[in-house]
Amino acid sequence: MTIPIALTIAGSDSSGGAGIQADLKTFAACGVYGASVITALTAQNTQGVTAIHQVPSEFVGAQIDAVFSDLDVRAVKIGMVSERSVIEAIVAGLDRWFKGAVVVDPVMVATSGDRLLAADAIEALRQRLIPRAALITPNLPEAAALLDEPVARQQDDIVSQGRRLLALGCGAVLIKGGHGESAESTDYLIGKESVVVLAAPRIATRNTHGTGCTLSSAIAAGLAKGEPLDASVRQAKAYITATITAADRLKVGHGHGPVHHFYGFDRSEN
Repeated sequence: MTIPIALTIAGSDSSGGAGIQADLKTFAACGVYGASVITALTAQNTQGVTAIHQVPSEFVGAQIDAVFSDLDVRAVKIGMVSERSVIEAIVAGLDRWFKGAVVVDPVMVATSGDRLLAADAIEALRQRLIPRAALITPNLPEAAALLDEPVARQQDDIVSQGRRLLALGCGAVLIKGGHGESAESTDYLIGKESVVVLAAPRIATRNTHGTGCTLSSAIAAGLAKGEPLDASVRQAKAYITATITAADRLKVGHGHGPVHHFYGFDRSEN
């Protein structure tokens, strides 16, 4: 059996709920083999980030070369890249090895509120990495930060920000509505000629650690399996909604707990 392979390039979460760990769990749950390139080590748990250890850019490049020289990667998800030199190493590695679909989740702030992206790396993200992406997946505050604008609240303003993000050179933009205040969590998939509105009921839970990582990885998994972008985003939206709905079953940690990546395999209630 040949299994589709997806690669995550992101930071490690020592508590297992976000970052590389969430990405690999998502890939597995979605039927894709996951490989990883670690950009940073974080000391964190459900209550916050206490320390970050950056992986040298040269070693990030070495990991990329090791993976691509051996594995047939079909899609790439990029998460936490907090330094300009690491962004440059990733772009150079992709230029050497990969011409396929890249999903960029511009992780700038953790669910706990901790800042994860250095200010001097934001411009490199805009100029170097975003133009390489088939899709970027900012939440409402991240979309605003990338544009140096206030957070959009109304649909017209959200779509307008999405179109300005498109002008940075990516193929499409998915602005996530998890930080909104309505009864529904509404995401907007904005392409060059279309806007797709994806709504789901807002789930009343504090266990949302790793939601952004999980959604972007689920999209990458769909792309790795050969699904078109629109279908990959729709399937990922359904998956993340289900993982949040089941999150309270896990009871992990004392803060913002993780979503339930393997809710479909849960035998604890049998």
